[in-house]
Amino acid sequence: MKRFYILGFLALMTFETLTQISTKYTALAVGEPSFDVVWILDIASTPWLYAALAGYLGAFVCWMTLLRHAPVGPSFAASHLELVSVTLFSVWLFNEPLNAPKLIGGVLILLGVCCLAKGGADAPS
Repeated sequence: MKRFYILGFLALMTFETLTQISTKYTALAVGEPSFDVVWILDIASTPWLYAALAGYLGAFVCWMTLLRHAPVGPSFAASHLELVSVTLFSVWLFNEPLNAPKLIGGVLILLGVCCLAKGGADAPS
């Protein structure tokens, strides 16, 4: 069951990261919003939009499956690991700065997930 949780949360994090990165690429591809037909057609013709939609669908299926089998507390905490992965991918792909608040936030998220996972493992079933 432990392997199921690890693979499940890795899949969830992957889908959620795909969604966020694809959304950013979609926004970069279409430029400034103009809220007209041409802009909407530009969005609809961008492959990144469909990657984002696939990411949403994959994350939903993973999340629903995990909620059926995993404890809610650790699951909810682990579902926020994508904040760390999206930050790291944004530094790499979009040259966004990795500053002290982002590093501290990432470490705190990881520590929180570890604490909740440890607490969930020790809790009686």
